[in-house]
Amino acid sequence: MDSAIDSGKRYENTLLGIFFFTWGTVFLDRMSQMYLAPYFAPEFHLTREQVGTLASVIAITWAASTFFFGAVSDRVGRRRVLIPAVFAFSLLSWVSGLAQSFHQLLLIRALMGIAEGPTWSIMTALIEESSPAKRRGRNIGLVVSAAALVGLAAAPVLTTQVASRWGWRSAFFVAGIPGLLAGFLIWRFVKEPSSNGDASPGEMTHRKPSLREYFSILRYRNIWLCCVGAAGFMSWLFALSAFAPLYITEVAHEPGTTAGFLLGASGLGSFFLGFLLPSLSDRLGRKPVLLLMAALAAVVPLAFLIPALYVYPLVLAVIVFATNTGQGIASLIMVLVPTETVPPEFRATSIGLTTLAGEIMGATGTPILAGVLAEKHGLGLTMWLAAGGSLVLFLASLFLREPGQAA
Repeated sequence: MDSAIDSGKRYENTLLGIFFFTWGTVFLDRMSQMYLAPYFAPEFHLTREQVGTLASVIAITWAASTFFFGAVSDRVGRRRVLIPAVFAFSLLSWVSGLAQSFHQLLLIRALMGIAEGPTWSIMTALIEESSPAKRRGRNIGLVVSAAALVGLAAAPVLTTQVASRWGWRSAFFVAGIPGLLAGFLIWRFVKEPSSNGDASPGEMTHRKPSLREYFSILRYRNIWLCCVGAAGFMSWLFALSAFAPLYITEVAHEPGTTAGFLLGASGLGSFFLGFLLPSLSDRLGRKPVLLLMAALAAVVPLAFLIPALYVYPLVLAVIVFATNTGQGIASLIMVLVPTETVPPEFRATSIGLTTLAGEIMGATGTPILAGVLAEKHGLGLTMWLAAGGSLVLFLASLFLREPGQAA
């Protein structure tokens, strides 16, 4: 008995390590084009609108892909979809470095969104299925927080350093290498889960739901609220990520180094809070912790609007470090609450559906709206828009039913 428990715990930790590395790699590849834009935009003579379009096309194809392939994995199994997807997005990062025009790069990044989308819904479903209930929040939060550590902290340093020495094409090549290793590790060590959370991984196959049954998840109140909450969360995330650097440098008139310091502190805080607060939700419940995180998240853009805080940048850095709960929010509103609400055979589908809503309304629509508002009314309004996104999340969370208590 003890041997079986030890074996299960070892596999759980192995899965966490592999998926932490893989999810960080996904965000390294997704975010690299934002950090490399100053290098390839002049070569292709790109406008700001075209640079924004490159980011939007990934969001759109990612949204459709994570929902579609998440549902497919509920039917045919996780490994059959996940492993090809990881190798595909890694190779597409390499191919990005071969692009000779804007339209070629646009097509490649659209295909990358299709390849990366399944990793989100399938990996988080695998972790949820392989973790005991008492550690689900901690485990999901730990893996999701890799996006902040790698995508928001390490990626800008790595990609720009490589680009400055060997060119932006080489940076895309380097960004694709870790994904190949991640694909091998998943192929070698990750097992197909059982159809329930009690059997050991690989003992049973998933029950294959019919097409008609997929629509049954729409009868759950929490699923609709999670879609609204995900849209609010991603509106906060992308309005903040896209326009905070411009606000700090152009409105607050701080140097780029200060902007980098403040945003780096915010990203680092998101990493730590990204696994600490979901771990707390294992004890206190998903809903109260989600409400706390939504309230804290609103502080980040509002803090950037206070001129007096720029006199003491270290104080401002501490504030945004202690209140950026972004990765923890993603863990709860887009993974844990949906998967704990629906039957086990629809876990990846529920993740994909909430992500679809968030990506389309938040990641795609909000940056466009924020850009239009900034042109007419100034960059300060984009920070209010980000705070508004966290308010939408708070209100949606207020009406959630604690998973396990009611559908």
